[in-house]
Amino acid sequence: MSGPAHMRLLAARAIAAEAGALALEYFRDLDTLTVDHKGHQDLVSQADREVETLIRTRITQAFPADAIKGEEQADTPGSSRFTWVIDPIDGTANFVRGIPAWCVVLAVVSGPDTVVGVIHDPVHGETCHAEQGGGAFCNHAPIKVAQDATLSHGAVGLGLSGRSDRALTIRTIDDIMARGGLFYRNASGALSLSYVARGRLLGYIEQHMNPWDCLAGQLLVAEAGGMTEPQDAQVMLAQGGRVVVAAPGVWRDLCDIAVAFGPPAITQD
Repeated sequence: MSGPAHMRLLAARAIAAEAGALALEYFRDLDTLTVDHKGHQDLVSQADREVETLIRTRITQAFPADAIKGEEQADTPGSSRFTWVIDPIDGTANFVRGIPAWCVVLAVVSGPDTVVGVIHDPVHGETCHAEQGGGAFCNHAPIKVAQDATLSHGAVGLGLSGRSDRALTIRTIDDIMARGGLFYRNASGALSLSYVARGRLLGYIEQHMNPWDCLAGQLLVAEAGGMTEPQDAQVMLAQGGRVVVAAPGVWRDLCDIAVAFGPPAITQD
């Protein structure tokens, strides 16, 4: 493929690799890491801040007209039609405790669409990427969601945060198990979404996600042959929203369970 989106995909892969290498240096020397609490179960580390600064610098050098939206720093306005949506370390709570379940996340949005997604897992050397209409890959090998699987054939990723309703989360777990499934949580929604794209998880469901955590993964799942809800990326950028993705065989079950979460983040005519 070629064109402006593909140029940004190539850049995103390179930026994610460099950012991941920096994050991995901090991960291997956690005793020196400064960690702050933003809120209940919401942490930010020196590594988050410095990795995000690196990512922003590289984006601005390559595409100075593009906007940038990230988790830790203020939005950077742009004059092009592209917005980068970045999470320097998704899974900070894991990261600061030495748990190897975290990743670097980059997405590029144009209008209502996510056109590029990269999720890089430096610990395991796995980089998933997708471009709208171009398929999904892990370390350049094509990936697909679980084929011909039902809920009784594996686990569903379940996300929760300080924005989640505790009672509703418990009900969601019960609903998944009542339908013959298992639930899985690793405290990194983006990494879990990449697992769906690779067929490791059958689906993923969360009441509310921020755009930097989910946009890249949703594109990966869609390009890997999975099911995702219709969604306006601009609405997600503004307010976040619920996320439901799945292999075809479990899609209807997860949609039924997610009814309690309210409508997806999409504008309706």
